[in-house]
Amino acid sequence: VVVLLHGFMANRWLLVLLANRLRRQGWQTSLWGYPSLMPSVLKHGERFAKRLSELDAAAGVTRIHVVAHSMGGIVTRAALCHGTPAKFGRLVMLAPPNRGSFVATATAGLMGSVLRPVAELTTHPESLVNRLEEPAGIEVGVIAAGHDQLVSLDSTRLAVPHSHTVVPCMHSALLFRRDAALLTAHFLQHGTFDFPQATLQAP
Repeated sequence: VVVLLHGFMANRWLLVLLANRLRRQGWQTSLWGYPSLMPSVLKHGERFAKRLSELDAAAGVTRIHVVAHSMGGIVTRAALCHGTPAKFGRLVMLAPPNRGSFVATATAGLMGSVLRPVAELTTHPESLVNRLEEPAGIEVGVIAAGHDQLVSLDSTRLAVPHSHTVVPCMHSALLFRRDAALLTAHFLQHGTFDFPQATLQAP
C-alpha cells in the first residue's frame, strides 16, 4: 500500500490525481489527511506513526510505502522518529522543506506564533525541521520542483543518502504532473529515478 500525505494549507483531495495515476501503475493507495495549520508537526507525526503501526499490523498489507508532498515529508520524518515499521518500504518526498522554507522564514515573525508549523519549518539552524532526525536506513527519493516558489533546491536535500531529481515546475504542480507520477511509481518499484527520459512527457 502507498500512503499519500499532503502539505501545509492543503488537504488530501489534492492527492487524488496522483493516487489515481499510481493505481493505474498497479499500486494500492491510501490518502492520509491532517489539520496542517495549527498543531505542531510533532503532533501530526505521532498520529501518522499510529497509522503506520496499524498498517504494519494489518494481515493484508505486505509492504508500506509513503509518498509525501511538502510538509507531509516532514510529518513523515517525525513519524519515523517513533520507529520504522517492519513492513516499511520506500519513501518519496515531493518538494520537501528538509532544510526549511525561505517563505516560512520570512513570515515566521508575523504568523509563527499562531500557525506553529510556520515557525517549525524555517531555515534557521535551530528550527524543528533542522533538528529533526532524518530517515536513515530506508530508501528515500526526493523530487524537487525546479521553479519552487516556497522551497529552495538545496533545502529539499537530506544529509543521509538519498536519490534526488528535479521536475521543471512549481511547488504544488508536482501533484498534477504525469512525469512526477511516473518518477514516483518508478522509485517505489525500483528505488531509483533512472527512468527513460523519452517517456517523461509533461504535464
